[in-house]
Order: sequence, then C-alpha cells, then structure tokens
Amino acid sequence: MAEAPAFRGNSYRHSVALNRWIARVRKEQALEPDLPIIDPHHHLWDDDRGPYLLPDILGDIGGGHNVKATVFIECRTHYRACATDAERPLGEVEFVNGISAMSASGGHGPTRVAVAIVGHADLRLGEKVQDILEKQITLTGGRMRGIRWSIPYDASEVGKHVSRFVEEGISRDATWRAGFARLAKLGLTFEGWCYHPQLPEITALARAFPDTTIILNHVGGCLGVGPYSSRAKDEFQAWKRSIVELATCPNIVVKLGGLGMLIFGFNLHLRENPPSSEVLATTWKPFLETCIEAFGPRRGMYESNFPVDKQSCDYTACWNAFKRISAGASASEKAALFHDTAARVYRIAA
Repeated sequence: MAEAPAFRGNSYRHSVALNRWIARVRKEQALEPDLPIIDPHHHLWDDDRGPYLLPDILGDIGGGHNVKATVFIECRTHYRACATDAERPLGEVEFVNGISAMSASGGHGPTRVAVAIVGHADLRLGEKVQDILEKQITLTGGRMRGIRWSIPYDASEVGKHVSRFVEEGISRDATWRAGFARLAKLGLTFEGWCYHPQLPEITALARAFPDTTIILNHVGGCLGVGPYSSRAKDEFQAWKRSIVELATCPNIVVKLGGLGMLIFGFNLHLRENPPSSEVLATTWKPFLETCIEAFGPRRGMYESNFPVDKQSCDYTACWNAFKRISAGASASEKAALFHDTAARVYRIAA
C-alpha cells in the first residue's frame, strides 16, 4: 500500500476512475439480502465531479441488498444560474425532484430513489429564509424534509479544503439562529455536518432548539489527517467524549457512515484494490459502535454517503460491513439501524 500523502482535501477521483478502481475486484455477495434498507444519505449530480444520476446509483444499489428507498442530501449541484443568491439552491431541489419522480414511476426498478429530499437554504437570511423554505416544499411536491448546513471549520491546513467556507462559530450567530428557528415551524429537520472539534457547537444548538430534529452527519467527522494524524488515539477519545455528551440531547439522530471520506485518515483509497467488507468492518467498528452505544438503534441509521464514499469502497461491501458490525444485534435493533429510524425521521411510508 502506498505511503499516505499530505492531506490535499476531500475531493475524490472522477467517477470514471472510481468505477475502474471498484471493478478491480469481484463484487461480494450481499449478506442478509432480505433485510430492508433505507439509504438515508446519498448525492446526485452531473458536473465536473462526473455524472452520478439515477442509472449510476441504481447500478451501485444493484449488488443484492434490499434497498427500499433512499434520501437525497444536498451537494451544491444544479443551482440556478440566473437567480438571486438566496434563490440559487432552488435549482438543486428542482433537479432532484425530477429524478425522484422518474423513480416513483416504477419504470426503473423497485427502489424509490430520493423519495425524500434534503436541500440547502441560507440561514444567514434570518427569518426571511422561510420564503425560500416554503418555495422548496412547493417545488418538491412535499418531498422536502429538511436542509443541510455544512459548518466544517478548522484552523489548520485541513480547514482550507472544505467544500463550502463558513465563518468559525456561525451556528452561534443570532441572525443565523433566527433562520434556524423557522425549520421546526415548517416541519423540517436540520442536517449538521462538522468536524469533531465542533461537536460542542451542535450540542449547544440542540439544547437551544429542543423541538428541532438535528441529524448529525458522518458520525461527527472525526479528523485523522493533517495535524490530527499524529495524535489519532487522543483525538478519538476527544471525539468519543463529545459524542457521549451530544447523545444526551434527545432531538439528535446520528448517521452511521461517511467513514470512506478522506478526512478520517484511513487511507483506504490508496489500496491497489478496494477493501473487503471484513476490512471495512474492522476499520469502522470503533466509531460506529461508539455511536450506537451512545445513541441507541432508534437514534442511529446506517448511510452509504455515495458516491463520496465510493472513493474508499464498493456499495455492496459498504452495507456488508455494516451488517457484519451489527451481526450480534437483535432483529428489532437491526430493523431500526437499517430501515426504521430513517423511515421515522424522514417520514417515509412503508
């Protein structure tokens, strides 16, 4: 395996290169193929990252797992070109709603792709953001479930490679919080993506807005690159303490995945061949089990984070790894982790 290079950001190989890498090994057989799954976190786009559209995600899903439905999470794609800054994100939910309608027709197989949609809106608008949120609800025909606001910030070189720059501590800004306060009033959730030193910010936000469901993305982004790579054990313990504290907030739900991203420092992308589900399970288990123990199955849901995590693993192997980690769970616990929590949080009908 190649030596880990200096961290150069979260960007991943173009989809063509990814598919070639994934194809280097024979696909695994899906474990527990009848277990119902809702994949609550994936993206769709068609830009310089390469196409990842309905045929692409269905191709990844088609490895044998029983994926009933999926949830689209914003990724800054297809923003309106001729619009105000506030209205530009409307283009993304329009784009995804069309794909969702295609899938809902039944003509593309049984999986309902993007049955629920999470968009983006600029909370710095304060109370005025409600107009944008209401437009998104209308544009998606009611498929809109919430917004994501990514707040990764770090003073080290790691912070230079975020996909959307935000000011440090933006979640404490009074106007931003005035916008945040509109979410629960419209029945919308909040997706929080941050790095682990910022987890106390999410805790403070959850306590300030106990009626808003906050969904923590990617187990809280435990950094393992840049200056964090040399103190991995200490950072893991710091992350764990923050996760345990965050779990005391009953309005927090955690997404169990995203560990294929480069920021965790596992360097799975440097392997000559994609790792097996056994390797993935061993690598990811300490993080996933910590979150499941802290939050419980009813507040945890496995996620693929595709195609971003495709830079580290195959879709079928990814879900096999989750199933290996949960091999000792009861039937009801598995149902929650793989399907029921996502169905409840995103209001997805059976």
